[in-house]
Amino acid sequence: MGLLQDKLAKYDEPQKYMAEGIYPYFREIEGKQGTEVLMGGHRVLMFGSNAYTGLTGDDRVIEAGVAAMRKYGSGCAGSRFLNGTLDIHVQLEKELAAFVGKEEALCFATGFTVNSGVIPCLTGRGDYIICDDRDHASIVDGKRLSFSQNLKYKHNDMADLEKQLQKCNPDAIKLIIVDGVFSMEGDLASLPEIVRLKHKYNASIMVDEAHGLGVFGKQGRGVCDYFGLTDEVDLIMGTFSKSLASIGGFIAADKSIINWLKHNARTYIFSASATPAATASALEALHILQQEPERLENLWNVTNYALKRFRESGFEIGATESPIIPLYVRDTEKTFMVTKLAFDEGVFINPVIPPACAPQDTLVRFALMANHTHEQVDEAIQKLTKVFKQLELL
Repeated sequence: MGLLQDKLAKYDEPQKYMAEGIYPYFREIEGKQGTEVLMGGHRVLMFGSNAYTGLTGDDRVIEAGVAAMRKYGSGCAGSRFLNGTLDIHVQLEKELAAFVGKEEALCFATGFTVNSGVIPCLTGRGDYIICDDRDHASIVDGKRLSFSQNLKYKHNDMADLEKQLQKCNPDAIKLIIVDGVFSMEGDLASLPEIVRLKHKYNASIMVDEAHGLGVFGKQGRGVCDYFGLTDEVDLIMGTFSKSLASIGGFIAADKSIINWLKHNARTYIFSASATPAATASALEALHILQQEPERLENLWNVTNYALKRFRESGFEIGATESPIIPLYVRDTEKTFMVTKLAFDEGVFINPVIPPACAPQDTLVRFALMANHTHEQVDEAIQKLTKVFKQLELL
């Protein structure tokens, strides 16, 4: 056995939890994702999805993808830079730019490759990238690839952000990158205060709207729109794999920034372009989101109901302000046990453990969709209450 195999063979933590019967990952779903899914032939309530708009199983989205495959084929066999640009790619970019209030947008094959490709080519040596310490892993990887100096501030701690800005050369580029909605805890970035500091220290801002798009703002335009600060944010990033019921991502900004990224972002230039089906599905979901305001109303109705019910039931849910509801466990093994016992009861939720959170902040993540009902929430909370009490967590 070589050194590499010898090293990796010692990684046995998954086997430990597998042996205990509480390994919670790679669970197989046997059909469309909706508020209920089939797993092992059984009905399970799905509260572990990022499909906030509830469009992943919508027939209109599915048919748009099928029609695009018939017209364009199954793939583009090349990057956008060369032979991989379709007219529907360009149409989606134009509509996304208009939707989030920027001059232009650029679509990537995945949301992860937006951040990992855009961030490294925005700043250079002698510049600064400043991030919230709970920013998404794709932001972390993006800044690691940069030649700039990387700074981070304590989660939503604006005094600490200011301390980091004070360390920077006043004449250098200072790019603050933040999640609009934090994907595990469900709370929002302190965007108004970040904008104030932007002006005080002549910085720039990039907001990751992965979990804000389709949830916050007018017609689901995101957290930047929700705060009325779209014009103050230099770059807006979003994904299709959540509210837009597909796979892919985009960055939106002014024309000069997009032109630079189009010719310098390596994950854009050297990756095959998004498939026709994924592009058309995202485009159709964007249309539905704008045409059906009741979808957003339903999402917030069931979200506010669930938040109230969880608090009344005694769960610790932190400072969430979104359809992402963290149920704190604060113990890794018990987090896995909650996940398994909930699944046995017919409720699918996701465990969150390090490095996605601090060791003392482990939780299970309960997430809502626009087509969840109050009855489904009640059923889930009843079963989760049983599980939490069984493990002496309530």
